[in-house]
Amino acid sequence: MKYDVVVVGAGPVGSTAARYAALNGAKVLLLEEHASIGSPVGCTGLLSTRAVKECGLRPSEEFVFNSVRGAFVHAPDGQCLPIDGKQTKAYVVSRKNFDRTLAVMAVEEGVELSLKTRAIGFEKENSEAVTGKKGNGNGKEKEKSSPVKLKLLRNGKPETISTSVVIGADGVKSRIASYAGLGKPARILPGIQIEAPYASEDSDFVELFPGSPAPGFFAWTVPLNEKVSRIGLALEPGLACKSGIGDNSPLFYLEKLLCSNPHIKAKYSGGMLDFVVGGIPIGPPERTFSDGVLLAGDAAGQAKPTSGGGVYTGAFAAKIAGKIAAEAALEGDTSASRLSEYDRLWRKGLGKELEIGMKIHDYMGKLEDNQLNDLIGSLNSPSILNTITEYGDMDHPSVLMRKLMFSGNSLRLMKAFGIFVKTLF
Repeated sequence: MKYDVVVVGAGPVGSTAARYAALNGAKVLLLEEHASIGSPVGCTGLLSTRAVKECGLRPSEEFVFNSVRGAFVHAPDGQCLPIDGKQTKAYVVSRKNFDRTLAVMAVEEGVELSLKTRAIGFEKENSEAVTGKKGNGNGKEKEKSSPVKLKLLRNGKPETISTSVVIGADGVKSRIASYAGLGKPARILPGIQIEAPYASEDSDFVELFPGSPAPGFFAWTVPLNEKVSRIGLALEPGLACKSGIGDNSPLFYLEKLLCSNPHIKAKYSGGMLDFVVGGIPIGPPERTFSDGVLLAGDAAGQAKPTSGGGVYTGAFAAKIAGKIAAEAALEGDTSASRLSEYDRLWRKGLGKELEIGMKIHDYMGKLEDNQLNDLIGSLNSPSILNTITEYGDMDHPSVLMRKLMFSGNSLRLMKAFGIFVKTLF
């Protein structure tokens, strides 16, 4: 069987990439190793309004449990910074239903979907030089990559198919990246989350707990409704090891959060309705392309370092990947030089934001609890909160950072942020 594009991984990124490849005229196969779309879940399920729109969807009762407009940021000393966006900023979704909606959209555009199908390797024949017939008109030769022979296990049976381009959207432990000899994300933050009875103070707000509750990142509660929330955290492993605590696993920190944090302990009723673990990949590899191969989403380390969210950034890149893959396949030139256009375009749209996000992540993650207390306290003024309300953007945090730094509160914030702001932009 011969395809123009094969997408490995039927999460939001894979389904979006497959749909855009089909929209651009390619014959597309979408592979998912699990028996159903959206299972197992490895995500908080808090999507910005922009993320939902980037996927080509409108909020629907089919996948939206709740909408949120802001966050209560809890400092280690107990003080609370209320951030009110005044309007819906994000949706709490059922990732199973959300992912399945996107997969159906891909199938409706002609994508062939194969469940219980795992990519287990691929081969590429020697590339050949051909004269560009549709090329630049200068008669020069350009490289044309031969088809990729993708090895599969479909329902447990080995199989080999042929494709012009493989898009690896197969997550944080991407096999496609490994098979293609492409690099891994710079870091992976281990995370854990439960869904549990929890009496939210206001179900329009998520709660964030930076500092020692989750060294290097933060803990969270995300309300599904007034009585049930998703409670979880992610860590920087290196910083957790320096905390002096014997057990540095996410599970240890979650149990400590549930039992020892006064705010959460007072609202958590015990037990759990669901339990997930996963990893957040931050820091893209040097290249997200090679001959006949593109990487997108978590496989390409495109998650936001500030929040850990990857649906908006992944969908943005996936649309580019699908289009470039289809065009290259139909042109007959799937060489690395041709596919490098994808890398250039997604970095043009996301690269600077991810770079600034990593600087913010590293700076915030290394603050001691007393420094976080001072920082959160310095932000808790009416003028600064108004600026956060007006310019706060969970997908583009650099916009808010710029506004804060060059506002009338800059001297106050410079004291809190120190020399960090001088190197941020």
